[in-house]
Amino acid sequence: MVESMDSCDQLDRVMELYIFQHACDAAVLQKCLLRTLKLLWWSPKLEELNKNANTKKQRIQNAVPSRCQHVVEEYVRVKVVHEWAAEDTQMMKSGRYARFADGSSVATLGNTSVLATVVSKAKQSASSFLPLVVDYRQKAAAAGRIPTNFLRRELGPTEREILTSRLIDRSLRPLFPQNYNYDTQIVCNMLAVDATNPPETIAINAASAALAVSDVPWNGPVGAVRLGQIDNEIIVNPTRKDLQDSILNLVVTATKSNLVVMLEGSAEDLLQQDLLKAIKLGTKEAQHIVRGIEKLQKDHGKTKREYETQLPLDSSIVDTIKSLSSMRIREILSDHRHDKMSRDLALAEVRQTVLNQLRDTDADVNQLSDCFNSNLRQIFRDMIFENDVRCDGRGLDDLRNISCQVDLYEPLHGSALFQRGQTQVLCTVAFDSPESALKMDTLTMLTSGIREKSFFLHYEFPSYATGEVGKTGAPGRREAGHGALAEKGLMPIVPHQPYTVRLTAEVLESNGSSSMASVCGGSLALMDAGVPLDRPAAGVAVGLVTRYDDSGHIQDYRILTDLLGIEDYMGDMDFKVAGSKRGVTALQADIKIGGLPLKIVMESVQKACDAKSKIIDIMNKCIDKPSGIGIESGTGSRIENGTRIRIEIGIGYEIENGTSRKSVRKENMPVIEEMEVEAHRRARLLGVGGINLKKLYVETGVQITPIDETKYSVFAPSQAAMEEARARIATWLSTERTPELEFGAVYKAKVVEVMDIGVLVTLYPGMAPALVHNSQLDHRKIMHPSALNLDVGSELQVKYFGRDPVSGQARLSRKVLLSPPPAVVRQLDKS
Repeated sequence: MVESMDSCDQLDRVMELYIFQHACDAAVLQKCLLRTLKLLWWSPKLEELNKNANTKKQRIQNAVPSRCQHVVEEYVRVKVVHEWAAEDTQMMKSGRYARFADGSSVATLGNTSVLATVVSKAKQSASSFLPLVVDYRQKAAAAGRIPTNFLRRELGPTEREILTSRLIDRSLRPLFPQNYNYDTQIVCNMLAVDATNPPETIAINAASAALAVSDVPWNGPVGAVRLGQIDNEIIVNPTRKDLQDSILNLVVTATKSNLVVMLEGSAEDLLQQDLLKAIKLGTKEAQHIVRGIEKLQKDHGKTKREYETQLPLDSSIVDTIKSLSSMRIREILSDHRHDKMSRDLALAEVRQTVLNQLRDTDADVNQLSDCFNSNLRQIFRDMIFENDVRCDGRGLDDLRNISCQVDLYEPLHGSALFQRGQTQVLCTVAFDSPESALKMDTLTMLTSGIREKSFFLHYEFPSYATGEVGKTGAPGRREAGHGALAEKGLMPIVPHQPYTVRLTAEVLESNGSSSMASVCGGSLALMDAGVPLDRPAAGVAVGLVTRYDDSGHIQDYRILTDLLGIEDYMGDMDFKVAGSKRGVTALQADIKIGGLPLKIVMESVQKACDAKSKIIDIMNKCIDKPSGIGIESGTGSRIENGTRIRIEIGIGYEIENGTSRKSVRKENMPVIEEMEVEAHRRARLLGVGGINLKKLYVETGVQITPIDETKYSVFAPSQAAMEEARARIATWLSTERTPELEFGAVYKAKVVEVMDIGVLVTLYPGMAPALVHNSQLDHRKIMHPSALNLDVGSELQVKYFGRDPVSGQARLSRKVLLSPPPAVVRQLDKS
């Protein structure tokens, strides 16, 4: 066996060249090469090669600490299937980069490569949970670009980086041991990116390989694949161009035994059976990656470290906690009159009572609290299995009480309040000009193909939504993730609009699934604003509680529809599904155990789709069609001051008996017009340096943007603003064009005012009077213009010398056009 990297590389190149030239089988060729190597092992050439390789390896080992002595570069080729394209290869390397980290790996697909590193502290954290941080960073240099900000370097994380970090986190976190409470950080750096392969799944696989080869305890590996659907065909790992034509963009992360660890995706109202088919195929394809990483781990992975855990409480203390609290906990959870706040307060009171009774023991208070919480969680789950009744009295498939209200405030373009149990979301819609579209950064445009978004959703979760005190500032990772999911749920049903639509979802109360409530409230608000949605959309969260047998397999489970906050905390899954009655538009599975069988996933999707249809029926009772105060494109034209103006104006509409009719529209609804101005009159519209358009926007809010050389788009925030803009535009276009004065030219001027220091003249009608000073009227010294018989109405010729750089006044002179007086001959000889 050849141990050096150089010899392995040479053999790889020989094998690839021979396979390419002779089209033989790789496995057969490999066996032949191994037999040949055994026969030639003692040849002088191979002895020298092996000696040099060992010397190089020893030099590397001496140069690095003992924890990094295992230096190897291993290629794991993972088969990635495309329906109509040639097979592609996903490679994973370990051992060359970041050798001071506990584990590192580089995953490559096409020309996109991502480096993942993992570092975990040796000292245990004081927290009772896993303090895991995942950071994914996009580098402009990876695409051959320079950042366009002022500092020309990468700054804080972008929204896409945050979403990808959350994607990686949810794919890895469930497989850490429950009692592993050590600070752990996973950093994924983009090394290179092409315009073909999206980097998100590559980053997940790189992080999975880095954890697998590291000494950090982890029950992986996992494999991630992306799936699309084009012409009813499921595509595995579609390219960026494929995703533009695909009606599905789904990321599936799975571990061995076909267990699903994470799901996230968006679709254009995809049918339920097509979604289930894609999930099943993605889980199967992920097994190729899992087996490849397992091979890398087996051959070159480090031995998992031994880690300390807290000593368990004495069994007598545990029994005491159970005896003191179990009966009271059951009473509280069986009292269906409790709401979120009263239930939490009652449980907190029981916890404090138990801790007070055990304060004389030597046990740590945090351990006592953790033991109480563990007993509370077990009782909560057992009660669901015993009676199939949840803590608020609902059955497993029942929905909470839902109420909807639209058109809350008159100044708003659209508004809705969606209340589901104790989750309350206020959604508002604002229309603006097309120039207000959300612009994407350079790398996001390159990797996603999206330059700007004319529809976007902003999600806000203030601290008072849960009755807490907190800081108000920029949105965090949670807000970014929930907002992106709600936006995905509504994006497919919103048709393309000639304006920018911003939907704001502000959570006022939260007791579970506020992101899916944002989808419901957002759909209502858009219809209230008159946006002609293809169909209404809704969202719901589905939970899960499980029981395991002695072998570690799921023995029994219960699926919970319309998840409560406490059920999310005590349960094993938070599966969010959004869409219309026809299909699914977005989904996200946050699984908290080490993987779910496909059977449970399929059943969860079915229950979520059934609940989603029931919610839409309730929403339709509030508003089932776009309101009569919305915007619809109307066209027409008129002649105004010799200029043809094509009108594309927002008008209200209602639908009645399958036909539309005009109705009264809100006064503050925006208006869009298309205006055509001849090329020779364009300067009158723009003004000097575009001053007319700038002034119009500042004073009226009306934006005028060019479409081509003669067409302009006019956006006004209201009909009143549009009327004012029309009047101003008409004035500009009817005003005669100001002639351009030529430096050094002679013009005929008319005196409009006589002053002691000179005369004020105009060169053309409408010109601001310009001063011709006495010193510029004649070569002789003039005390008053009347000495030259100049009066109001007099005409004279002047020469133009440009404008004064300070005052901007025109500089005119009559003197330079007159012949100088004859010189006076002076007699110097007095004799």
